Amino acid sequence: MLVAFSVSPTGGARGEESPESVSGAVSEAVRIVRDSGLPYELSSMYTTVEGEWDEVMDVVRRATDAVLARAPRASLVIKADIRPGFTGQLRAKVERVERRLAGEG
Repeated sequence: MLVAFSVSPTGGARGEESPESVSGAVSEAVRIVRDSGLPYELSSMYTTVEGEWDEVMDVVRRATDAVLARAPRASLVIKADIRPGFTGQLRAKVERVERRLAGEG
């Protein structure tokens, strides 16, 4: 499955007033994703993770907990593509579109 998620602090980070407090909390969440060993992509709006249901949702939960450790509230948005039996879709889906754009498909 692919899960695109966005988690960010709301209500102000604990003990921090600057805009960097958001990036600090988000960085901790992304560190959880990176350290999970699962394939992922980071973009300006979402982090997309690929893996099995339990392992991906565990990463999302731990990333959210990391944000909540720095802020009194968190906003979490999740979008999932659940396709049993398929792997490598993090790149394959994009490659299929790129081939079509190049006139190959």
